[in-house]
Amino acid sequence: MTASAVGLAGRLGRYGLGTAPLGGLFAPVSEDEAEQVLAAAWQAGIRYFDTAPHYGSGLAEERLGRFLRALPRDAAAEAVVSTKVGRLLVPGQGEEEGFPGRTGFVRVRDYSREGVLRSLDDSLTRTGLDHFDLVFIHDPDDHWEQAAGQAFPALAELRDQGVIGAIGAGMNQAEMLTRFVRETDLDAVLVAGRYTLLDRSAAEQLLPECERRGVAVIAGGVFNSGILAGGVTYDYDAAPPEVLERVRELGRGCAAHGVPLPAAALRFPHRHPAVANVLIGARSAEEIREDLALAAADIPDALWEDLDHAG
Repeated sequence: MTASAVGLAGRLGRYGLGTAPLGGLFAPVSEDEAEQVLAAAWQAGIRYFDTAPHYGSGLAEERLGRFLRALPRDAAAEAVVSTKVGRLLVPGQGEEEGFPGRTGFVRVRDYSREGVLRSLDDSLTRTGLDHFDLVFIHDPDDHWEQAAGQAFPALAELRDQGVIGAIGAGMNQAEMLTRFVRETDLDAVLVAGRYTLLDRSAAEQLLPECERRGVAVIAGGVFNSGILAGGVTYDYDAAPPEVLERVRELGRGCAAHGVPLPAAALRFPHRHPAVANVLIGARSAEEIREDLALAAADIPDALWEDLDHAG
């Protein structure tokens, strides 16, 4: 475990705020609503905030930066902020890519050294911050050679210089994250949707490898895009019938123990010792309060035993 990883894991807290909804994921969020979400998270004790250029073509970064800069200096120093590299924003009429309402930029995949440096410089400008505690290589699914051969060395140099605090990789799959952990010197991984009540695939190789090497695991997408929180979306698309049926089964299992399904979904990732933090996404202050209340619910061991037995 690197010194960066040790220091990072101790600062994240159990829950963090993912800012994709504040960038308008699926539907726009107003400035006032975004500020209320951030304020509610801060008041509830959340200090870790994850963002990315991809989220609303920089909108989430801008909103997070404005909120943090408005805090008293001593308070703002408590914040832990991560952003991502891999998508450069170029002015032009781009695709929504899940973020309607801000299409004045084209997202260009770039995991080169130059692309990483430019992306970080742009993110610092958008947020108004002078430092990121953690930088993730974002969704390099089809770009392994450039991501591992150029993006990671560039970030490692910045980490050694103290320009950034730690390095991670963030993806919606476990296989390539496992390869990153084995072949590079990562401090953290952000695995979205692959260690949940519905999908435990990250437990096969990724989580054991992270535990062995001391890499902090941040679990995102724990509701699998909403299906485990009463929605109908699974992995950013309409849930297929077999997933809907599986969710109904999970709901019945939780109800038998008097536990809301979303509460179990929020707590589940923390059952693995490699998981340091679970990200929560919210579109309103009320959602933040509801999620943290659910996360504090009493969950009997018998529920986990039943769910494990059911596979």
